Amino acid sequence: MSQNSDHFVMSIMQARRPQDASTARPESPAVPSAVQPAAPSAAPSAAPGPSRHGVAEDLLGLVTGTFIASLGLYLLHSSGTVTGGTAGLSLLLSYAAGAPFGVVFLLVNAPFFALAAWKKGWNFTLRTIVCALAVSALTSLHPLALGQIHLDPVYGALAGNLLSGVGLLILFRHKASLGGFNILALLIQERVGWRAGYVLMVADLLVILGALTVVPWPLVLLSAAGAVVLNIILAFNHRPGRYTGI
Repeated sequence: MSQNSDHFVMSIMQARRPQDASTARPESPAVPSAVQPAAPSAAPSAAPGPSRHGVAEDLLGLVTGTFIASLGLYLLHSSGTVTGGTAGLSLLLSYAAGAPFGVVFLLVNAPFFALAAWKKGWNFTLRTIVCALAVSALTSLHPLALGQIHLDPVYGALAGNLLSGVGLLILFRHKASLGGFNILALLIQERVGWRAGYVLMVADLLVILGALTVVPWPLVLLSAAGAVVLNIILAFNHRPGRYTGI
């Protein structure tokens, strides 16, 4: 009887082993001792430094900037409106004295060239003098090529200031300017952090207010609106640290 009981118990245990094996939790595979945890990834490399303009890039930038800016000043002169800065001051003096704009523009900017040499170095100063000379020459060339034209003051004020702003932006990005208040604005932006466009806007509005002594007030209002357009272009596009070319 005992042998039959033992045989019955053994048969039951053998019948339950497959089910127990299927429900048993599998053991996790052993990790070889030679395998080490992955080392943390290296820190990301530093951001690339500023890219330097080549000689050909600088030359093309200066030629393009001076041409566009001079064309904008020609549109302003043809519409009888003004702008801010020493360019606007030169336009006012040329209206009042009947002198050629190019000559007045160079005379007004002469003191600022000395400031540029003192604060910005000779590289910036020589580029600025060359650009000012080029603008002075081109403003005399445009009437010969295009003739004396009379523009609607609204179009002349807005289009002239827009082109002048784009031209100045190109020159700023190639380490140059057209002298005058531009040099002061760049110095203030570098030393204080105020955007050059906003600094120029304040100076330009002061010049345009002075235009009331020479230009009818409706044209002065149009000139003020155009100066705002010019300086918005500079303030939105010439921010410290945004452009990495040098």
